[in-house]
Amino acid sequence: MYYVAKASQLFIESGTKFQRDIIWAMGVMKFAAARANAELGLLSWEKANAIIDVAREIMEGLHDGRIVVDVFQTGSGTGLNMNVNEVIAQRALEKFGISLHPNDDVNLGQSSNDVVPTAIRLAVIKAWSDKLRPKLIKLIDALGAKAEEFKTVVKAGRTHLRDALPVTFGQELSGYRDAFARDLKALESLGEFVKEVPIGGTAVGTGVNTHPSFGERVVEIINAETGLAIKRGNPFTEMKLLTDILLFSGGLRALAVDLLRLCQDLRLMFSGPYTGLGEIELPSQEEVPGSSAMPGKTNPVTLEATMQAVVYVLGLDDTVKWAASLGELELAMGIPVAGWATVREVEVLAEALGEITDLVILNMKPKVDVMKSYAERSAALITLLAPIMGYDKAKEMAGRSIRDVLREMGLDESEIEKLLDPANLTTPGFKVRRRHKNGSQS
Repeated sequence: MYYVAKASQLFIESGTKFQRDIIWAMGVMKFAAARANAELGLLSWEKANAIIDVAREIMEGLHDGRIVVDVFQTGSGTGLNMNVNEVIAQRALEKFGISLHPNDDVNLGQSSNDVVPTAIRLAVIKAWSDKLRPKLIKLIDALGAKAEEFKTVVKAGRTHLRDALPVTFGQELSGYRDAFARDLKALESLGEFVKEVPIGGTAVGTGVNTHPSFGERVVEIINAETGLAIKRGNPFTEMKLLTDILLFSGGLRALAVDLLRLCQDLRLMFSGPYTGLGEIELPSQEEVPGSSAMPGKTNPVTLEATMQAVVYVLGLDDTVKWAASLGELELAMGIPVAGWATVREVEVLAEALGEITDLVILNMKPKVDVMKSYAERSAALITLLAPIMGYDKAKEMAGRSIRDVLREMGLDESEIEKLLDPANLTTPGFKVRRRHKNGSQS
């Protein structure tokens, strides 16, 4: 492989190779291009069928070991494109005895400048559809089920890590369920921008040296083969700018931040067992020792692994931001690393969401008595009196037993018990009414 052998000497050898989804997408591109060129009378069916056959092998992962170029290469992705072109030409000669020229035949009607930007977009959409989207939906469903299961489990609310009014565990989980549902909706919407591809633009977007119908036909063939529902966009946009990828990465960033917050909350609730909150149990985390020095210690391993994965994803998102800013005039210059980083974000988030759902959300058990005890002892319960005595007067009562204050207000014990029922404190409404001397309330 002449080009790869020479060009690799000029690339950075970091050991970072393109993921399976990107290599698959390059196979799809060559498959569709060969078929389109044959249908348009620009390439013999003998050559086209040889390219199609080897391209399928690439799609199936049979030649991943021969795609050797590093991610850190020329900004257009020419190294990746030529690596694939040369693999196809070499394999066709080995398998069929057919001589193909990597540029004249395999790359006919194409340029790295429209092929690789199209391929990375295919890879991002495929990775999202196959890997992350199902895991995100499963997490949303699991949180919804747990929110319903724990809707009557009352716990102390906390703001600024200080006592606040009670909430239910179900209410807390419902907040995360809806946040992740919003992330899903956002990513599905942002993915529509990524589905607009520049194939057919060739070198600078004008389509010189390709058939006028080539781009549209390639898109039709790709959709028939993959079901990804891509569409041909404006090549002067999709070759020049990667901001659609950046927008999608931003959606992944939002998902990652929501996941980080969920993990931090659950980790805090799992703290203890005697000197922390100790509000939930995570039986799955007991399967491995938490400490090499302290026997019997259990740590929130899955939560902490996920938190570290999230900060890695946030770093990748920053990589995409800077990669999208590279380039001048007709062509973006961060295409390979932007594609690699976005696909990597998807891969890591998919793994993290799967582990959190299976090992934490579906596995956790609230310590109901502990939660209830904290809720009933919260100093913030004095807030109940603010509507009838005013903020300043209620503040003066802070630190006193709310039961004593309520008795002074004329409430009997049954009324106090009903009022301080934590379940009553987690729904809208004024909980204490003014008691007049004649016994009436207002």
